[in-house]
Amino acid sequence: ILENTLFYPGTNTVDYSNCSITENTRVSYPLKNVKNAKLPSTGGIPKNIFFLTCDANGVLPPISKLTVGQAMYHFISGYTAKVAGTEAGITEPVTVFSACFGAPFMPLHPTKYAELLGEKMVKHGVNIWLINTGWSGGAYGTGSRIKLKYTRAMITAALNGELDDVEYFKQPVFGLKIPLQVPNVPDEILDPRNTWSDKNGYDIQAEKLAIKFNDNFEEFKEFANDEIMEGSPNVAQLI
Repeated sequence: ILENTLFYPGTNTVDYSNCSITENTRVSYPLKNVKNAKLPSTGGIPKNIFFLTCDANGVLPPISKLTVGQAMYHFISGYTAKVAGTEAGITEPVTVFSACFGAPFMPLHPTKYAELLGEKMVKHGVNIWLINTGWSGGAYGTGSRIKLKYTRAMITAALNGELDDVEYFKQPVFGLKIPLQVPNVPDEILDPRNTWSDKNGYDIQAEKLAIKFNDNFEEFKEFANDEIMEGSPNVAQLI
């Protein structure tokens, strides 16, 4: 199955170099065509799930462990940023919320999927982590992107169970549990506020982002249970 592709004129040979329609082309084929494919292509119950976000505001920590309520809340919120190179016309990060990290593809209300996630999270004892690959030390234009080697080290530590018994502290506005130490990651970058030279500037930015979260969630509140709402940020912390 080919999508957004063209053929060489007068033939049925696909011209994969032709991007006159779009550079975003897709090809689908049976797994039997992949010699080293694992069949059946199913796995077991995951022990860890990672939510990826690109926070251009420089507010969220590079890694945090979510409670059940927070996992459901952030799943519904689907917060990230569009960055240059992802879409035409995007030259600098744009904050975006996409329910369940894929709003156009969700036929049911997002709270239904969130509740199912919460149920399975509890039933199977799954850890859910929020990984921020965005900015540290300030928002876009002031701070810098979190280094990929640190993101890899944090995910590796979570997968290896190295964060199961470490000490955590709670970020006051979003209530996120942040580990005090992660192997091969500098301690000072784990708390995003510490990376800002202007601590008051961080607090202001955190409040602004929390308000954006709460405003975005207004359309979901009617069907969200108490546990989901407990995962929302607390703007009052900074007022």
